Amino acid sequence: MEELFENDILGHIGMQKYLCNITWRNGQFLMDEPENVGGRDLGMDPFSTLLASLAGCTLSTLRMYIDRKEWIIPEINISLNLYQETIDGQLNTTIRRNIIFSGEVSAEQKDRLLIIADKCPISKLLKGKTIINTTI
Repeated sequence: MEELFENDILGHIGMQKYLCNITWRNGQFLMDEPENVGGRDLGMDPFSTLLASLAGCTLSTLRMYIDRKEWIIPEINISLNLYQETIDGQLNTTIRRNIIFSGEVSAEQKDRLLIIADKCPISKLLKGKTIINTTI
């Protein structure tokens, strides 16, 4: 099995509660929690970052497909949110993803684009089985 990234994604937290510095191949960004849970809201929280990953992947995948088909759809917008509930002792998470296209999009195109949205790599990752191997 080959790793997806040449270099690891790195994270660091110091003494400031919740404020994490995340480093990736070309830069870094902050992750934090909102003030109402004790953070300082200096960066996106982990749930927002997860939804941002799904948004970016979905938009890019749809754009590549639309361009390949030479359809005239100048803009794609997306909104996402999630909710969690515990049912019979098991945590269930539901992500709501709403995609809006500018211009005329036929019903057949919408049906095909819905299938393509589910084929983006992050959608497949979230719907598949993920194993997290943790070491200390």
